[in-house]
Amino acid sequence: MTLDGTPPTISGLLVTFIARSGAHAMDKKRQETYKKKLQVKREDLVRNIARVEEEGRAADVDTTVDLADKAANSYTKEFLFGQTSAERAFLQLIDDSLKRIKAGDYGLCANCEEEINQKRLDAVPWAKYCINCQEKQERGQL
Repeated sequence: MTLDGTPPTISGLLVTFIARSGAHAMDKKRQETYKKKLQVKREDLVRNIARVEEEGRAADVDTTVDLADKAANSYTKEFLFGQTSAERAFLQLIDDSLKRIKAGDYGLCANCEEEINQKRLDAVPWAKYCINCQEKQERGQL
């Protein structure tokens, strides 16, 4: 029962649960701001990956027979492959964040479920962990 004697509503129970659990639902306006930032970053990454892949294919076309040129082309292709590999991993982080926004748990640490500091999300909108859990993850403790 509530203070006025009426039975509690489902939304009232949910607000009480969220308040007691320490988790805070991010307001829709802030969530939309982060979503737009993530989408812009995602578009940039997709364009860059496509450009780098095209450069890799162009390096393949060179039919020089000079051994030094072949070595340089091989190094360039390997470098470009490493670059796209890192960008694809970054793209996955962004996609995961967009999924969390859709699921409604964006802004909560994937480990401790505490709210991630807004300054951290402003700097790293694809952050999956709060600062403490991120440090643990980097030390291999998660």
